[in-house]
Amino acid sequence: MTDTSLSTPGLSRRGVLKIGLIGSAFLATAGVTASLSGCSASTPSSGFAVLRDSDMPFLRALIPVMLAGAVPAERMADAVEGTIKSLDYSLHRLSPEMLKLTVQLFDVLALPVTRGPLTGIWGSWENASAADVKHFLERWQNSSLSLLKMGHSSLLQLVLMAWYGRPESWGHCGYPGPPKV
Repeated sequence: MTDTSLSTPGLSRRGVLKIGLIGSAFLATAGVTASLSGCSASTPSSGFAVLRDSDMPFLRALIPVMLAGAVPAERMADAVEGTIKSLDYSLHRLSPEMLKLTVQLFDVLALPVTRGPLTGIWGSWENASAADVKHFLERWQNSSLSLLKMGHSSLLQLVLMAWYGRPESWGHCGYPGPPKV
């Protein structure tokens, strides 16, 4: 008789917990290292309250991928810049603790030593294609590490909240705008 049972790798609950703990420690260490080494500039970019120069390449690569299908190609550049401004406005009004976590997330995504292994984007964000960014988002969305899933969810919520809070987005989704008072 032939053995038809599937052999599965020996991944126990303890193994999953170890992987999660190692991943969390890695991300926390990377964030602290970026902050302490000066890789994380704390001064906002010119004209912004929170967003820094180091955040801009990532956001300019991410936002067009997230807004694909909602914005015509000829209006994408304006939509990206408007979304970045709205995102900065929203971040400026976050609680200090939430802002700190968001800045750490942006630091991890900007720092080359963490960006490559965590996102699959080994070069700069300026050179990442839309397919590369989509792959990164799918990678985090389907990750076995809950920390990466939370990062994906945070990015998605931040960007989409910033975009759909803008009047130029309302027509696409059929929202007539707030009532006139």
